[in-house]
Amino acid sequence: MSAPLAVKSKKDSVSAEEWQLRVDLAAAYRLIALYGWDDLIFTHISARIPGGEHHFLINPYGMMFEEITASSLVRVDQDANKLDPDDFDINPAGFTIHSAIHAVREDAACVMHTHTTAGVAVSAQKEGLLPLSQQSLFPLASLAYHDYEGVALREDEKARLQADLGESNFMILRNHGLLTAGGSIADAFLGMFILQRACEVQINALAGNRELTPIPAGIVDTIKQQAAQVTKGMGGQLAWPGLLRKLDRLDPSYRD
Repeated sequence: MSAPLAVKSKKDSVSAEEWQLRVDLAAAYRLIALYGWDDLIFTHISARIPGGEHHFLINPYGMMFEEITASSLVRVDQDANKLDPDDFDINPAGFTIHSAIHAVREDAACVMHTHTTAGVAVSAQKEGLLPLSQQSLFPLASLAYHDYEGVALREDEKARLQADLGESNFMILRNHGLLTAGGSIADAFLGMFILQRACEVQINALAGNRELTPIPAGIVDTIKQQAAQVTKGMGGQLAWPGLLRKLDRLDPSYRD
């Protein structure tokens, strides 16, 4: 039987603000695993640490999402340097994608990227996300696309990724997967939940071998105003406390 990974607690060595960010980010990783959106040790979620340094937290490469804790998260700078040399290494492709967005989007406190089956399937479809469900309307109001260029390891891809994302909060990476950005971890997670569900509905609808009824463009155009009403102006924070309670019931070790 494999022994659990030994990770020294960082609770007393970081600010209270950073610690709370670590707890929420670890929770997001556990939720990704809980909903079955993880891809072994691959894909990643990052959270920018407030301040002018553009430092952010990202997952330790090689650790399953279901075992990530607040203390195991790695703080890196914009040059991929670990601020704590004792931390685990990070995924270089993850760094490329997340550092590109954090460098230019001050409003993107959290960036979430997945390789789910439904997400990759929709990313491979020429028309991308279709207005087939209520869930699809929210991402369609702020959706960007980025063409596949191979594994995201090249520095020069950053500029194209930044330009393609622009001010959008949802992105479909062609032949690759899904990405959401949010002003908080809660916002990015809710965005990914909705985008993932929209992709699942689309794949199932297209597999039904029946004529489909797309949502009229006029309704699609009104969704931005309706989104705030649906969440009572709270965005992802409306659902986030309940998600944390769910995790606490199942396994509160993400808080370590």
